[in-house]
Amino acid sequence: MNERSLIVDGMLSGTGIRDAKAGGYIDPNELGLSPNLAKRIAEWLLEYENAHYFQFVDKAKNQQLDREGIAITNHIREELPDAQVEYFSNVEMRKIAVI
Repeated sequence: MNERSLIVDGMLSGTGIRDAKAGGYIDPNELGLSPNLAKRIAEWLLEYENAHYFQFVDKAKNQQLDREGIAITNHIREELPDAQVEYFSNVEMRKIAVI
């Protein structure tokens, strides 16, 4: 079995989901994610982009972005139960464990 390994991140110019094995970004629609989750990812990316342009100065907003990224990670895990899905915080520049 070829298990997918994915990383959720809010990197500029990304799609919100990286292929952890092959590298590069994956369109959420290509993964077969629900339209609601794909929309949620797109909205989160726009918020992340805005925070980036303001140099992540708003600590409360940064925490909210990471909470949403973790929630998205969990939803992807629900929709793709055979995939390994992790979360990378661009604010903190590190992986955050998602349980």
